[in-house]
Amino acid sequence: MDIAVLGGGNGSHAAAADLTLNGHNVRFWRRDSQAIADLKSRQNQLLVKDFSGTRSVTIDCVTRDIATAVSGAQLIVCPTPATAQASIARLMAPHLQDGQVIFLPPGTFGSVLMARIVRDAGNTASLCFAEAGTLPYLTRQHGAAEIAITTRATRLPTGVFPLSRKKEALDIIRQAYPSVEDAGNALSGALMNAGPIIHPPLIIMNAGPIEHFDHWDIHNEGTQPAIRRVTTQLDSERIAVRKALGYSGPHFPLADHYDNEREEWMYGNLAHDKLTDSGDWREHLVLQEHRYMREDVATGLAFLVSTANWTGVPAPVATGLLALGSSICEDDFRSNGRTLESMNMDHLSIEQMHSLLRDGL
Repeated sequence: MDIAVLGGGNGSHAAAADLTLNGHNVRFWRRDSQAIADLKSRQNQLLVKDFSGTRSVTIDCVTRDIATAVSGAQLIVCPTPATAQASIARLMAPHLQDGQVIFLPPGTFGSVLMARIVRDAGNTASLCFAEAGTLPYLTRQHGAAEIAITTRATRLPTGVFPLSRKKEALDIIRQAYPSVEDAGNALSGALMNAGPIIHPPLIIMNAGPIEHFDHWDIHNEGTQPAIRRVTTQLDSERIAVRKALGYSGPHFPLADHYDNEREEWMYGNLAHDKLTDSGDWREHLVLQEHRYMREDVATGLAFLVSTANWTGVPAPVATGLLALGSSICEDDFRSNGRTLESMNMDHLSIEQMHSLLRDGL
């Protein structure tokens, strides 16, 4: 299958390499012209390190021209931070064509955001957008030329926009990611996103060590029982919002990620152990700039709080963490983050929301 992979981060490099390994024709796009030139100077080769060892992968096409990347691609994989979705949608808009599927793993309701931007740019192509609960990989780059994949997602709950074209979208995505599971509509998919649950307590409650130590592993010594208790309460608020919207299980509670005796979570059993054993998350963190703050607090947690308010579900832990993150960054994420208000959707009733998500724009 012809697949475009967009972005220059850990997830995008892992997707470009892994999908190539699986026999797909990959067009790898990123904005950084120097990084593109460097990759081309290596004959488009990346080193992939995983449980099978280290091997070289040659990407079919590496480009800074987004038209070259997306034109004619059956699947467009966009595992970038949610903060990049709007600008990428504007760049893609003139080049998208009927039948294409845009996959955001994860999305933070970016499926609807991007669909609106594409439509407002004048593109009326029949498109499907989908978003998953997490990246398909636990992964980190080891320099510009090597990507380490600690583990791959074994269950990838995914919501589709519009829901009326769910089967078509999931059939295409499963050719690339067989672990995809039906999570219903796009809002259900957005409320599967694990990032705004696992990362805000870690980045906020480890603020002191992060600013003190040159390197800190918030998934290892940073994940202490007190933080886990906060995570569990935060996740219970997410699940309460899902239930208020009429979504049934599985809700993929984050407790499954930490307890290997519970039901298999998105990355399978022992994923947390593999993550901490790898040492790849012991890194220099810039507290106010890190993706866990700017994506998972300012975007994902802000979206969860606004959705909880809209449904009338109490969310004191999410609201408190959002306020603390705002204070750390000297900002107001409730006002400036991604919310139903900022997307002008807070006036909809739950019934109207479900209708829009089913039928499209």
